[in-house]
Amino acid sequence: MKKLNLFFIFIILFSLGSCHSDPSSPTEATVDNTVKTGKITGKVMSQNGAKAIGGASVFTFDDKYKIYYTTSDADGNFTLDAPVGNHTIHIQTGNGSNFRTEVAATVKNNETLTLDLSQTKLNQVAKIAYVKGSYDKIEDIILSLGYTATEITNNDLTNLNTIAQYDIIFLNCGSRKYSTNQALFPAIDANLAIFVANGGSIYASDWDVSYLVGGTDNTSSCAPAGGFVPDSKLCSTNTGNSGIVPAVVSNAGLSSALGFNNLNIDFDLGSWQKITNYDPSYWEVLVKDGANQALMLRTNHFTATGIPVTPIGNAPNTTFVTVCITIPGSSIQITISVPQTLVPYLVALGATVGPCSGSSNSGYIYYTSFHNHAAGNIGNAAVILQYVILNL
Repeated sequence: MKKLNLFFIFIILFSLGSCHSDPSSPTEATVDNTVKTGKITGKVMSQNGAKAIGGASVFTFDDKYKIYYTTSDADGNFTLDAPVGNHTIHIQTGNGSNFRTEVAATVKNNETLTLDLSQTKLNQVAKIAYVKGSYDKIEDIILSLGYTATEITNNDLTNLNTIAQYDIIFLNCGSRKYSTNQALFPAIDANLAIFVANGGSIYASDWDVSYLVGGTDNTSSCAPAGGFVPDSKLCSTNTGNSGIVPAVVSNAGLSSALGFNNLNIDFDLGSWQKITNYDPSYWEVLVKDGANQALMLRTNHFTATGIPVTPIGNAPNTTFVTVCITIPGSSIQITISVPQTLVPYLVALGATVGPCSGSSNSGYIYYTSFHNHAAGNIGNAAVILQYVILNL
């Protein structure tokens, strides 16, 4: 009888227990989807620590490959909300293929980690070359930021193997010297087309628009002979007069990086190239004058038929890939470079390989009707040219 009572007690207790669901069952469990985050702050600086870098992309990923993204302000400062844990913080300018830095950081919940200035210096990944000019010394600005560039000549531009070593080529105003180098330009035109079509980037200033569209030392009419950019895309004539030209920064990203919208540009030479016509679907206007005429253009839409596939610069050795990502919760798309190992996971979340706009293989072409003079102070234009260097 005693054993029977114990049996009934067991049955009752079991029945009472079965009235309650297992708290770990999927139907009853409460899942905490809140991502714990902290903050990463810092100041993006040039390689030598002399210049704060505005407009730099700063980002990281969580363990599900969601991106956390911000940009540095005009003084180089940034604050990034980042998920808790050990992460790589990426700092980049442009699309990240030429200038970038990676920082290991441990993020703690509701805490702020301030990165040291030694950690946030923007490293040069690109190999940079320049052709010496008569009225321009972009190499001085490159060096002032702590970066390096190699001088090459028009003869070097005729050798594809030589220029294919570089990621960026700067063409200083007055470097063409057409009368003594005329025979070289068919080969130069062909090589620059191959260079840009395969991802190399070019900056040309003022008279050196003739490298792009043809002409002699400069261009005096539309559609001159030579060049590699289609005549329908750009016309610039040497009709500008000396004087102060009020200018407006018309690109929001550039304006934010600089911290200003308006500046005066001193055209102190007797004549300079006026951009008289351009294809707005091909070129983006970054700076214009008060009459709405373009003073600074860029494009990454260059394509041409019959261009051979040629490895350019650091592309054959890089472990980074350029991708286009939409920032979560917005329609904003950004072009960045990420480690190759992340690409399949990011693509699975909707990212695409290649830039968000332009040709998938094209490098950038920047053209400015103004430049930095071999002698004299160019004021705020110098800040714009620093941006050009870092965003090629």
